[in-house]
Amino acid sequence: MREMEKKILEEGRIMPGEIVLVDSFLNQQVDVQFLQKMADEWYAYFGDRKITKVMTLEASGIAIATIVAMRFGVPLLFAKKYESYNLTGDRHQSTVHSYTKGKTYAISISHRLLTSEDRVLIIDDFLAKGSALNGLIDLVKSAGATIAGIGVAVEKTFQSGGHELRERGYEIYSLAQVSGFDGDNHIFFEPEPII
Repeated sequence: MREMEKKILEEGRIMPGEIVLVDSFLNQQVDVQFLQKMADEWYAYFGDRKITKVMTLEASGIAIATIVAMRFGVPLLFAKKYESYNLTGDRHQSTVHSYTKGKTYAISISHRLLTSEDRVLIIDDFLAKGSALNGLIDLVKSAGATIAGIGVAVEKTFQSGGHELRERGYEIYSLAQVSGFDGDNHIFFEPEPII
């Protein structure tokens, strides 16, 4: 989606630690009309997959995934983060490490909300090393549900996450794939999408 690349170039910034800051339209202030275009793009790609749930991780993925779930006409399901590992009960559980916050969280979803009958489209705002997506994949697998696809807003292809997940057989459709930066804070994108 070249529109996402254009939006990043116009409104994004590079922060220390190879972080692409898109808080002006995606993570904090949300351009809802642009989210609709994103949802339309993922629907064009994944629309024939008989998806029953759109799933993400709180918190910044929720706004994106809500619009996507509306486009697909299915419920949005988001994994909740907990700083404690002492979760018990009727929950699918995993752990994720936040690259930007430097913290590890327990994440969970209720057993009754995610079952083996579900066909899940996972949506995430960023893919770098893949910790968040791996945690969400763990939850889906724990439920015996099917991963129908993974939609990512911004993928950093110079980090290992996308490559490793694709090698494991997951289909990822990223709307922008950042291939690197230079010393003058220019952002470069993959010339052809990596699918």
